[in-house]
Amino acid sequence: MKTQFQLKGHYYHNQFHPFQNSAQASKHCPVNDQQVLWQASFEDSISDQVIQSAQQGYETWRKTSLEQRIQALVRYQKELEKNQDDIAMALALEVGKPLWEAKTEAAALISKVQVTIEESGKRVQDYTIKNIMNSVDGHVLYRPLGICVVIGPFNFPCHLANGQILSALLTGNSIIFKPSEKTLYAPQLMMECFARAGFPQGVINFAVGGAKLAHELCTHPLTKGVFFTGSKQVGLKIMQATHQRLDQLVALELGGKNTTIIHSDASLEHAMAETLKASYLTTGQRCTSTGIIAVQRKIYDQFKHQFTQLVEKIIVDHPCDFSAQPFMSSLIDEAAVNHYFEYCQKAEEQGAEILLPAKKLEITHGGHYVSAALHSLGQVKDEHSFLKDEIFGPQCTLVAYDDIEEAIQISNQSEFGLAASVFTKEKKIYQQCLTEIEAGIINLNRSTVGASSKLPFGGLKNSGNFRPAGVTMIDHCVHPIASLETTDDQSSQIAQIPGLKT
Repeated sequence: MKTQFQLKGHYYHNQFHPFQNSAQASKHCPVNDQQVLWQASFEDSISDQVIQSAQQGYETWRKTSLEQRIQALVRYQKELEKNQDDIAMALALEVGKPLWEAKTEAAALISKVQVTIEESGKRVQDYTIKNIMNSVDGHVLYRPLGICVVIGPFNFPCHLANGQILSALLTGNSIIFKPSEKTLYAPQLMMECFARAGFPQGVINFAVGGAKLAHELCTHPLTKGVFFTGSKQVGLKIMQATHQRLDQLVALELGGKNTTIIHSDASLEHAMAETLKASYLTTGQRCTSTGIIAVQRKIYDQFKHQFTQLVEKIIVDHPCDFSAQPFMSSLIDEAAVNHYFEYCQKAEEQGAEILLPAKKLEITHGGHYVSAALHSLGQVKDEHSFLKDEIFGPQCTLVAYDDIEEAIQISNQSEFGLAASVFTKEKKIYQQCLTEIEAGIINLNRSTVGASSKLPFGGLKNSGNFRPAGVTMIDHCVHPIASLETTDDQSSQIAQIPGLKT
């Protein structure tokens, strides 16, 4: 079978190893169902080989100076710059995101190197407290965990894993990167950049596989860090498999059911532009996507009318159709399409008004294209269970509220607590939201999507386990050591020890 991309297999001991078993999975392009992107095997038994490689790499890398680690990361950054366009094209075709958006992700890989070195790195610098006791200095030293397994998502298959990998490497850990089975080629290109950057043998490892491989890597006795980005369901499985390991750190970045609050004093044009991006970028396949838009009742009808007109303008097309310049492209696969329609049907069965229906779109190329859906509810009730579900698709629901306390209650009704946005000119209202909304990201007059790498990124409740990514990712890649050092060469004062016989 002719494929667009060629997978090289697994990467360990500083070389690619072709798949041991015959190809069992084919990746059809989500934006052109006649195009086969690659073939792969998910049944290789390679966990022991990859772990062995990573352990060898760790023993070398942890003894390497910080200056040498930084030099290696800078070399990697230069390789990313050379391959930026190829990575962007792979992201567009594998994920099904417009090329302009894929280019943004590819550029973020490059800039993240400098942010990690300059911003994250200073969070874990060894330091000394002089005379912490009489004639005693205190020292805090940060040391790496060991082998860190990074399990990436499909929606940002390079960017999110890249941030975790860079923090782990800067602090002296070795890494094993297992990408989503749905997106393998773009991560492979990223790993090739690592390979050409000249890291010592075994520091960088890449393993292709499914749930079985992920379980083996996470539960291996030598694995000391597990960094996962994905669904709550898989996150729970990882916790269940590792909860008896006291010598292992697990950091989870999970889902969200995010609310945007639009108060009556907000600039409507600005709020609509930001909320459009929040709800429909990446075809709604972001953990920070807005799923609920809470609008103060006095402007609800106006906002509903104007926002519906704006959503209708969204262009959906092939990622590389430059004549159309699409805002949205496709969902990742047919299962995502089915889930999207089931969710929208559930919303309608529970009384949501259809402002814009969910439709299957017939684009010239074929693929998993759907329209942007929009629903409305006059009032939120407990039986509206669909408002508590993460959809991962291009749908959001408008709901009305009277006062800010009601809006905060709407935002907090979900089991998730990742992101929220508040549009208002009243700082007092924003401060109340900062205090009372249960979320790890709360923005003022800015959408729920598009986080800064210089800030923490993570959520509460079922959106994570209090180990956020972003600039604070590096905190979970080390453990501190405390040391007391006597500064004077004092003779032993045995005679002053109480309770000894004279």
